[in-house]
Amino acid sequence: MSTAELHAACEALAPLLGTWRGPGEGHYPTIPDFGYLEELSFGHVGKPFLAMTQRTRDPQSDAPLHTEVGYLRPQPNRVMEMVLTQPTGVVEIHHGSIEETGGGVVIELRTERVEGTRTAKPISEVRRRIEVAGDALVTEMWMAAMGQPLTHHLRADLIRA
Repeated sequence: MSTAELHAACEALAPLLGTWRGPGEGHYPTIPDFGYLEELSFGHVGKPFLAMTQRTRDPQSDAPLHTEVGYLRPQPNRVMEMVLTQPTGVVEIHHGSIEETGGGVVIELRTERVEGTRTAKPISEVRRRIEVAGDALVTEMWMAAMGQPLTHHLRADLIRA
C-alpha cells in the first residue's frame, strides 16, 4: 500500500501486513455448507491504522462470492477497533483485543454495532478472530443473523502470498 514507515501504534500488527491466500469453509443453519477461496490483504499508509481488503471466490468456477473492506484501528492498552463494510449493505463496528504471540498476533473482535441498509439481511451480532503464526493466518467468524443465535459461520486457513 505504501512505502511509508509503519506507525508506532501499528507495530503489534506488523505480522498481518501483506497478502494471504487459501481455502475456507462455511456453514450456517439457514444455508448448505460451502467451500471458498479467500484472499486477505493488509496494508498501511503510515497512519495509526491498517487497511484491510477481503475477497472470496468459488473454488470450482472462480466466480466472485463476497468482499469486505475495512480498517483495523489499534488503541492504547491492547484494545482493537475495526470498521468493516460490505457491498451487501452491512457495516460492522467492532471492539476487541490484540495479543502479541511469539512471531505472531491474535485479534479477538465483537461487534458493538451492526447496521444495515433497508435492503440488507438482518445481522444482529458478529464475532471475528484473526490469528497469525509465522506465514500462516487463520480467520474465523461467528454470526447471529436471520433469527439464528451467534453461530460459527466461517473459517479460512491462509498462507502468506
